[in-house]
Amino acid sequence: MLDLSLRRRLQAPGNMLQFAWRPQQFIARHTTAAPIHQVAMPGASPFFVADPELIDEVLVGRSKLFIKDRFTRELSLVVGNGLLVSDGDFWRRQRRLAQPAFHRERIAAYGAIMVDHAERLASTWREGQVLDIHAAMMRLTLDIVADTLFSTGVDRAIAETIGDALDVIMARFSDPTFAFLPWLADLPLAKNRRFREARTRIDGAIRGIVTARRASGRDEGDLLSMLLRARDDEGGQMSDEQLRDEAFILFVAGHETTALALTWTWMLLSQHPEAWAKLRAELDHVLGDRPPTLADVPALRYTDWVVHESMRLYPPAWSIGREALEDLELGGVAVPRGAQLWMFQWAAHRDPRHFPRPEAFEPERWDGDLARRIPRFAYFPFGGGPRLCIGNNFASLELVLVLASLARRWRPVVRAADRPRPQFSITLRPVGGMRATLQRR
Repeated sequence: MLDLSLRRRLQAPGNMLQFAWRPQQFIARHTTAAPIHQVAMPGASPFFVADPELIDEVLVGRSKLFIKDRFTRELSLVVGNGLLVSDGDFWRRQRRLAQPAFHRERIAAYGAIMVDHAERLASTWREGQVLDIHAAMMRLTLDIVADTLFSTGVDRAIAETIGDALDVIMARFSDPTFAFLPWLADLPLAKNRRFREARTRIDGAIRGIVTARRASGRDEGDLLSMLLRARDDEGGQMSDEQLRDEAFILFVAGHETTALALTWTWMLLSQHPEAWAKLRAELDHVLGDRPPTLADVPALRYTDWVVHESMRLYPPAWSIGREALEDLELGGVAVPRGAQLWMFQWAAHRDPRHFPRPEAFEPERWDGDLARRIPRFAYFPFGGGPRLCIGNNFASLELVLVLASLARRWRPVVRAADRPRPQFSITLRPVGGMRATLQRR
């Protein structure tokens, strides 16, 4: 009989190929095998942590025993040492400096900006128009984050530059061979060259805006102004490098994930006309013929349920990783120092113990405050614990207001033949975009 270590080495290449080509099935199989389960893969044998209570231990209860996983830390090649990838005392200082920019009263002030951009987009659409709804949502959320972060629109050339560069970066990080064989990043490959060029283009665009604002000294009332004015307990402030890193994260992640949530929502509403009818009825009742405002959000309950259910089935951030800082035990399993632990929203959100009929799109399931009745990490589209996404309230408000603004006037219909499969990259993008036909309400 083969010993365990040899068996794992033999299984590793096949597991990597299965994870690359059939990620949904692979994740489902290994997250239902046990509450915590080690999976053999080249270069690492990560632990898949599936039980919400164990995820709670990793992300909250014993969070100081873990740092971001190796794959996430490699994102520093693109995003620098911002909140997404930093750890320890440096992360805590940066979080304290950035937190005031995301207080609820600050975020509330951006509601009108979000609606204004959505209404402007809706006014350009035409009956019967066929478009890539994913590209449209990416452009919309890019405009919103540019206005709220930098108080300035991003012209078409810059937006296309950033969009193209992001596509290259996503393609690089969606290739699982780099995750399991990181030394490939040092080879003179065409993919590595394109990746470096894309990183330089995005870095230049963000750095130029930060440098110009610092030099002007103007307070524009935006998130960047808040970051520029932030001081720590000793009176220190962010350096230009730190500002660039944090602005980069807010700019890129702030529009990428929101655009994806909206994109998958349009597809799900196309698949479920009964949900669309209920959404339409609520918008007619609450809004009539006018755009939504911040004051309408509490009344848009079904709209909020639609967003929750969409992010349950298609969480833009579909996984979270950590690395153990010391030998420990988790769920009765020995986890050595340096081990990689992966937790999957994609799988947790489909657990039938907490979500009956888990593959069904049922916004009504969120009635009665379901989020408070299930374990904390049965549903966690924004992560959790000390590392909870700092922009979660911003994104939640934007999703409800933008969906309401667009759906009150238009119905983007995604035909069954045009429904794309998800790409399990840094985020959950639709492969090849998403073709939709516009129908006027």
